[in-house]
Amino acid sequence: MKRFRVCAALAAVALTLAGVIPTAAATPARIVSTTPSVTGILLAMQAPLVASAAATPSRLTDGKGFFSQWAAVADQRDVQVLYRNLQFDIEAVVASAPDLLVVSATGADSAAPHLAELKAQGVPTLVVNYSNQSWQELATELGARTGLQQQAKAVIQQFDDYTRETAARLQPSPRPVVLVGYNIGGSYSIGRTFSPQARLLTALGFQVRELPEAMAGQVIRATEFQFISRENLAAAIGDADVFLLSADDNDAQAFRDDPVLANLPAVQHQRVYPLGPSSFRIDYYSGRQMLDTVAGYFR
Repeated sequence: MKRFRVCAALAAVALTLAGVIPTAAATPARIVSTTPSVTGILLAMQAPLVASAAATPSRLTDGKGFFSQWAAVADQRDVQVLYRNLQFDIEAVVASAPDLLVVSATGADSAAPHLAELKAQGVPTLVVNYSNQSWQELATELGARTGLQQQAKAVIQQFDDYTRETAARLQPSPRPVVLVGYNIGGSYSIGRTFSPQARLLTALGFQVRELPEAMAGQVIRATEFQFISRENLAAAIGDADVFLLSADDNDAQAFRDDPVLANLPAVQHQRVYPLGPSSFRIDYYSGRQMLDTVAGYFR
């Protein structure tokens, strides 16, 4: 709770610096996003998005650096690349002539350090924080700040309906399941029940299990996932089935081939399920992809 208050305070300070009053406003005609992590939410809300910053191209993106789960939608709507590789470019921002610029308060795609520049250029700026709330909560906030409340409400309802429809057509595992971050940037982690991924699995009828309490002393750091050493991973998983975060078939094979994990029931009985690269962060589009992926395993 303290972390959330600090994040909220940071966002409020950023809004003040940028000269933006955080109240409901008329719908802007040209929204520009400096944060790809929020761009997908704006697209799902049918916001008038004209440009977005692009990440460094990777397996999570298309060739431009747009996240793969929403890149095709952005192309269909002619959303332009604001700047590439998350390298902030004030000239590109000004040239895009935004009625509203969306900036993240935190994260690798944050342009918050440049708020003074944006204020000096008179760029109307809205600072949001995606690190401490679900995409639905952020969509609600964006809707209130842009006059797109109905669009935000509608897309959340669409997602909830799709989740229920997906749950109705699958047979979840009768065993507990564990969300595992396996060798993501050299780290290993177990998902907590309040993580967006775990909430989706729970909505589909799975019994998500966290790290055993007896292993609390092994946690290196904790967010929505609890990070542990590779050597502790087998004990953390136990007899549960495994869903691999941000993973494809090659990642699942690497998991199964790991000698430290060879004796796990999930490995021995082929119950290791990759959730797809886009499952790393859940928005409207990646959430639907994750739902479809899980449904494919449990028809």
